[in-house]
Amino acid sequence: MNQAAYAAVDWGTSSFRLWLVDRSGQPLTERRSDEGMTVAAKSGFSAVLQSHLAAVDAAPDLPVIICGMAGARQGWVEAGYVDAPAPLDAILAGAVSVSGQSRDIRILPGIAQRDTSAPDVMRGEETQLLGALGNEAVSEALVCMPGTHSKWAEVRSGTVARFATFMTGELFSAISRETILSHALTGAEATEDRGAFQDAVVAAFKAPAFAANLLFRVRSRQLLFGGTPAEARGTISGTLIGLELAAGLAKHMPRGSVTLVASGRLAAFYRLAFDTLSVAVQPIDADEAVLAGLSRAASAIWKR
Repeated sequence: MNQAAYAAVDWGTSSFRLWLVDRSGQPLTERRSDEGMTVAAKSGFSAVLQSHLAAVDAAPDLPVIICGMAGARQGWVEAGYVDAPAPLDAILAGAVSVSGQSRDIRILPGIAQRDTSAPDVMRGEETQLLGALGNEAVSEALVCMPGTHSKWAEVRSGTVARFATFMTGELFSAISRETILSHALTGAEATEDRGAFQDAVVAAFKAPAFAANLLFRVRSRQLLFGGTPAEARGTISGTLIGLELAAGLAKHMPRGSVTLVASGRLAAFYRLAFDTLSVAVQPIDADEAVLAGLSRAASAIWKR
């Protein structure tokens, strides 16, 4: 039998990740599936979790720490929000127990920005912040967390002061599938032209007010001058990411580097965008960050 101290779960809208973790915070095994909140709400959160725990031979009394959409209003048990400005340690104190289970299961809360001029919420990213910055005495950090709904957070001395959400990933999906620009992407598959991406990042960063026009130029440029689907895909992606960076860096350029919490293709493209604009970044793997945040929460809750 494994020597797991607890199971850690990152439960998103469309994805599920589970790790068995030992007392030192090291993962022993990992499982991933597409049984996110949307699927689990129909099949049952408890059933989904138990099937994965059984698959890794988890002990019947092994505790589970969860972050993400399982704590949403439409999720398993609503975990609510900690209000910003939010000390990262307050996330640990806000963990909610799931009743009626044979094991101890806790779900971490999200963070709410109850500002009528800039209302916002995050759920899951707060755990990435906890893992990426929670153990550091950082006086000030600007953190970019790319995704379907990218988050930018200002963290000061362990407190999430302000944050903003950008629908970059969702807009890319909608624009590339549901608008006239879908014709320009026929045959592009999942490849982007690097040069077109960089040019689009710069153009959108310099003139964000022209966003709608910059996007339509993808169509008109292809009709008038030709071009490949990969160039079109790179331009759309670069335009949307350039817009996000223009907003995220609008107040001030960071005195140090932007902390980029990302993994896979997103990490590569955001890193390229920041490099194109000559903005220094400190990269942190998103999977490692969320696992570190869940491990810190588990250690605080169960004193392991």
